[in-house]
Amino acid sequence: MNILDELKTGKTLVFDGAMGTMLQARGLSIGECPEEWNASHPEVVREIHRSYFEAGCDIVETNSFGGSRLKLARYGLGERTRELNRKAVENARAVAAAGHYVAGSVGPTGEFIEPYGALKYEEVVAAFLEQAQALEEGGADIICIETMSDLNETRAAIEAAKKGTNCTVFASMTFSLGKRGYRTMMGVDPTTAARSLEEYGADIVGANCGAGPDGIAEILKEMSGSTSKFLFAKPNAGLPRLEGDKTVYPETPMEMADKMLPLLDIGVSILGGCDGTTPEHLREIVRRVKVLGGCCGTTPEHLREIAAKIRRVRNS
Repeated sequence: MNILDELKTGKTLVFDGAMGTMLQARGLSIGECPEEWNASHPEVVREIHRSYFEAGCDIVETNSFGGSRLKLARYGLGERTRELNRKAVENARAVAAAGHYVAGSVGPTGEFIEPYGALKYEEVVAAFLEQAQALEEGGADIICIETMSDLNETRAAIEAAKKGTNCTVFASMTFSLGKRGYRTMMGVDPTTAARSLEEYGADIVGANCGAGPDGIAEILKEMSGSTSKFLFAKPNAGLPRLEGDKTVYPETPMEMADKMLPLLDIGVSILGGCDGTTPEHLREIVRRVKVLGGCCGTTPEHLREIAAKIRRVRNS
């Protein structure tokens, strides 16, 4: 059964949480390439993946967010693109039990496409194609295009993943709150994002980073009215703040998990975390979304109403 078939049964799945902040806690220095750790520190990367699986997550993302040739070239690692992406998947696969999914993480290139920058659209497609194919070669089930701000770059990534692989394609954008509501850095609103990602061919659409669970719920509520695709959400552990020289994410595991439950009412099928989240955050989310069940005649709507009732009682 692939992930789309599993979601059609009404099941709620749980994504993992942060990778970058977990690596930093284990010694990754500022300015160091996270993807290079797939080769130089595989035991560290595998331990992080293992901790998320042990927390009850169904899906983990590979340590390949900045794994396109265009991004790796900044570290002088462009020629190692295929190697580092394959190793990223191999590290996750090494600790994944049967029935668990491995998603190949694909983040933005960090460059602008014409007319806003020097890159041609075809160059960006080629870079994403190389990365997506390497992730599939390593054994990825999913290509997860995430933290995008520009629709044109997102389209290039989806085009590459759909054209070059047989993987299920997730696509999400990142939004922040301004005077006009939630928008990406390039001014894209959630409604336009959802409609466009579906049009480009994404199998599952959503939002990640940029906001905590409360904000992500507002964003996904907007998106839900503009797409027929399954939805996923990976918020930060609240909005970050500086304490001395450290960036701190304020939501505790229990606080964040409670705030994730309204996403079920919206119809979100996959819940996870982004910056600042840890295996403990995901363990609490798993406890809340996987303790409910039903038998003959029950539907996702029944379970969402049960979850809502529990939430109302807890808050009363």
